[in-house]
Amino acid sequence: MKKIAVLFVMFGLISFGSNAQKASVADQVEIKTSAVCGMCKKRIERDLGLTKGIESANLNLDDKVVTVKFNPKKTNAAKIKQQISKIGYDADEVVANQKSHDALPDCCQKTAKAHVD
Repeated sequence: MKKIAVLFVMFGLISFGSNAQKASVADQVEIKTSAVCGMCKKRIERDLGLTKGIESANLNLDDKVVTVKFNPKKTNAAKIKQQISKIGYDADEVVANQKSHDALPDCCQKTAKAHVD
């Protein structure tokens, strides 16, 4: 009887482990931004990291593309683009929220020249 109970417990743990792995599968999207400098990078990565459903965000300043890993059950690419716009930056075809953009430091605004941090 103990062997049967142990088998059931082991089966339950194996089933739970496989379900936990499936739940952690994330989608990934790459979004072109209007980021300019290291301050932009920090701001975008920090703010996206605090957004529900986003697991990680990494902005490459060389090509101005942010790679975002996210939980598709909690968010999607369109919502992520809207969030980037709310931060003050363009996100592919979504134009930056003007009020948020105007609140950025001068060096981070689209019309500013790039600078080295």
